[in-house]
Amino acid sequence: MDPNRRIAQPGPALEPRVIAVPARATLREFSLAPGDILLDALHHALGDCSGAVLHLQGGAFGPFHYVMPALCATSEHAAFYSPVFTPEGATTIEAARITYGLRDGAPWLHCHGFWVEPDGRRNGGHVIPDLTRVAEAINVCAWTLDGAAFVARHDPETNFTLLAPEPTATPAGSPNAYAIRLRPNQDICGALEDFCTAHGIASATIGGGVASIIGAVFDDGRVCTPFATEIFIQHGTIARNASGQMEAALDIGLVNYQGDLTQGRLQRGANPVLMTVELVLLTR
Repeated sequence: MDPNRRIAQPGPALEPRVIAVPARATLREFSLAPGDILLDALHHALGDCSGAVLHLQGGAFGPFHYVMPALCATSEHAAFYSPVFTPEGATTIEAARITYGLRDGAPWLHCHGFWVEPDGRRNGGHVIPDLTRVAEAINVCAWTLDGAAFVARHDPETNFTLLAPEPTATPAGSPNAYAIRLRPNQDICGALEDFCTAHGIASATIGGGVASIIGAVFDDGRVCTPFATEIFIQHGTIARNASGQMEAALDIGLVNYQGDLTQGRLQRGANPVLMTVELVLLTR
């Protein structure tokens, strides 16, 4: 990884760099009906679940509130958020990923995605879940977790409140997944490959995938230079290649702080984490 592709954080680097909790993941599919606030709709659908990753497809938000990545005017954070955007009318969802968990003991979630706004503009960013309402039915694919929760706590390294996995009661079935958070300034593909190697995982797929990375380098040679981004993993696998080495293939959607949207497969070894990566590694 290019040593220049590193962003200083306001706090000390913390260990472990990969936070991982084994869990039993169960696939659920449902839809969200129009009318409810997004956070409330998912709480009603998921019940007392305290850890899940979700894919949203189709449907619309409205009223819709979101932010985009931005530079920080102070030294309190390495990057920050834009002012809140509130497009008028119904915004069509192209694709989005969610990490669902708890904050201060109540349901909370982290959502990044792409959408098309009422004026036809395609955009992306970070959805504000307790203000955004479901306007048209949304299809949801969810992996719910038994044995792990995503819990939002203050993170001294980044000075943000971030979701990270924590163990709960022993899962009812044998673990088939890991809830994971990656800390800053490590290559996202390399960290997942090393984790799989260390844990004897021959192949895995990625559920969810909400993150920020330092710009982006894609395997087709394209480069996103603006460093402050928000991404979501559209598809992801980690498996042995023909040489027997673990190899991650991560297809992402990205918006940077200049408002550029990009999609593609990340180049291995070239994409360090900016703030966080949250995902579930499905191992069988």
